[in-house]
Amino acid sequence: MSRMPHAHRMCRLPVRSPVTGPASSPLRRIIVTAAVIEREGRFLVTRRPRGVHLEGYWEFPGGKCEDGETHAGSLEREIAEELDTGVVVGGEVFSVAHAYPNRVVELHFFDCQLTGTPRAVLGQDMRWVRREELAGLTFPPADEELIRKLTDEGRG
Repeated sequence: MSRMPHAHRMCRLPVRSPVTGPASSPLRRIIVTAAVIEREGRFLVTRRPRGVHLEGYWEFPGGKCEDGETHAGSLEREIAEELDTGVVVGGEVFSVAHAYPNRVVELHFFDCQLTGTPRAVLGQDMRWVRREELAGLTFPPADEELIRKLTDEGRG
């Protein structure tokens, strides 16, 4: 058992997945971290730009871990690159591995707080949405369970 807090575990790229595709060849595994940022009852979400995997889908900001990078380090770098601000990375709120046709994405979502005002540096759409609006946006399939969890929490 690791003694490192969740946010400080090392990202493990490249890793072979036991999940196989149609030709029984191992799928590439990608480790991704994402920031669940809630401010004044609204969550910060961004839209994936054209020309990337899952373009047009809404997502929580973050991205791929680089080899040897911690989850927290990945989020700090990604938030600075995408939103031009710092971030305080809290605890892991949800994780999931999802098999797409050509890859397995291992997603780690963390409770985060921004240290400044976000600015969409890459030209991506960005918005703050209420909890009940999350289900009306199109998120990648790997995010579906987290979206259900967040929207269910709002009902309780």
